[in-house]
Amino acid sequence: MSQPERLPGTTEFRIKLPKGGEARGYLLSEFGGNGTHKFLLLEGSSVAADAWPGLGDHARRNRADLRADGGLINAPADPGAPRLERHWLATRDIECNSSSAAASLVYGYDASGPESWRTAEGHPLADYLSTGWRAPRKAWLVRGSNVSGHNLVRQLWLPEGIVSLAGTHLPPMEEAEPTKSALRRFVEEGYEGAASYNQKRGLVDELHAFLTQMRIGDTIATIGDGRLHLGRITGESVQTASPGGLSNLRRTVSWLPQSHAYEELPEEVQQKLSVQHDVVDLTGVLDALDGLTGETVLTAPRATGDTGGHATAERPAQRELSLPQVTEELVADLLVHDRAWLEEMRELLIDERQLVFYGPPGTGKTYLAMKLAEYFGGGPEQVKIVQFHPSYAYEDFFEGFRPVEDAETREVAFRLTAGPLRELADLASREGNRHIPHFLIIDEINRANLAKVFGELYFLLEYRTRSVRLTYSGDDFALPPNLFVIGTMNTADRSIALVDAAMRRRFAFVELSPRAEPTAGLLARWLKRDGRDPEPARLLDALNALIDDADFAIGPSYLMKPGVYRDGGLERTWRTKILPLLEEHHYGEGLDIAARYGLDSLREQHP
Repeated sequence: MSQPERLPGTTEFRIKLPKGGEARGYLLSEFGGNGTHKFLLLEGSSVAADAWPGLGDHARRNRADLRADGGLINAPADPGAPRLERHWLATRDIECNSSSAAASLVYGYDASGPESWRTAEGHPLADYLSTGWRAPRKAWLVRGSNVSGHNLVRQLWLPEGIVSLAGTHLPPMEEAEPTKSALRRFVEEGYEGAASYNQKRGLVDELHAFLTQMRIGDTIATIGDGRLHLGRITGESVQTASPGGLSNLRRTVSWLPQSHAYEELPEEVQQKLSVQHDVVDLTGVLDALDGLTGETVLTAPRATGDTGGHATAERPAQRELSLPQVTEELVADLLVHDRAWLEEMRELLIDERQLVFYGPPGTGKTYLAMKLAEYFGGGPEQVKIVQFHPSYAYEDFFEGFRPVEDAETREVAFRLTAGPLRELADLASREGNRHIPHFLIIDEINRANLAKVFGELYFLLEYRTRSVRLTYSGDDFALPPNLFVIGTMNTADRSIALVDAAMRRRFAFVELSPRAEPTAGLLARWLKRDGRDPEPARLLDALNALIDDADFAIGPSYLMKPGVYRDGGLERTWRTKILPLLEEHHYGEGLDIAARYGLDSLREQHP
């Protein structure tokens, strides 16, 4: 029987089982029933013996049939690896309908073949496949204002109606849309000694985008002389000779006559344009780019008679990001004495996007932060709350590798996991969400090592129009303009150092003190609204007048709980909540706290 024909240009692929054992195989030229290339699992490959609940019926029957006819047998015990998980061995080559079918057979649960099978170097099988489905229209940035010192945008692209990439060391390419694996081979061979490993990897991604991912009708953008130029791709990629090899990979482009000053572009566009690659996928801001052309949708060229014009179509106006106006209902709900204070908070959030409420305990910092976030964000769904503590780190806050149990295999492995800030940023940047404010509340923001927690995000807090390369994932990331941060900070906690100057510059700081509005008089207003005796407010004011350090003043929230107003509740709260704080404040001074700050003493002084 003849050996099935291997798909040309591909190599052997492998899967390593979690607890030992390896499967090997390769792609076949023949297509399976689902329209993808068949896959040959090689004799001697290891196969997990246990099938998990998520495995499909077809794969489950296939495994049973192979066991029945001897295609899969029990692997002999290995004395050198007593903890090796029970598995089977393939006694012959097994032809599978697709790479995913082969991966499911090996793992015992449904798996993606293009991502599961890897080369010996770790490259996924997906790199060896032609490009599948993609969005009907995408947008791309291609840089050309400084190609080996030449401004190709001004000198070549705009006058001649093209966009290009340098491929100086590439051989003549026969394929119109080469796979990423083929491009990797060309780059490894052609740029040996001429580029670092990182440069080669970036070049492969850029060439794949330019030659294979781009399509006629896609929006193209470039920056020249501080202005953004937009157009649409009108031709397939061609390889041609050019002076110095600076522009030997080309596509024809119909450039729009109008350009746009960089500093006047929407923030989300500036963020994407700040990514430091020669080719950048801008599809995420395609609507914003279309908006720059003035109610015009750039469409694919007509099949015949195309003169380079742009078809027009009415499109809904983009909704702008804004915060709701302060209403009398909000003022009444929060019992704020001065509406202007709430309006100032709104303006600070619009201007700074980050603010910190600081003050002594019980001043309502967290409560106020949550209420404002829910009001300005339109509901609790757009609000996420975290609390910092001394062991909190960047990996907890943004992203990092954490032990995660696989839902199918029950194996535990370290996986890159998003933290609360990354989750909220991803939610805020989704299409359709970009005009909706999203809020992150950081309670006790000064209790963590802020430089350790924020890392490179320090930069993004101040420069919202820029992006940075992330430490773990390697993604180019920017904080979306509709993400707001409100922190709270307890100034009475002397064990925590004050935030550093870098953080102070990035946040607006707003004091909440019992001695100033809106906190001053809050308890009296609350008591009046609920028809209660005003005595607790008078006693609290008298107490704070005796405390010499404003950072240790007592906030009204201690006395704004139902338990305070049951029989004996005020005395109990004063004895168990308030006096212990003052004991700590005067520790070692030998002061009689009860005699100075007790309820009986205050009532005598302020009958």
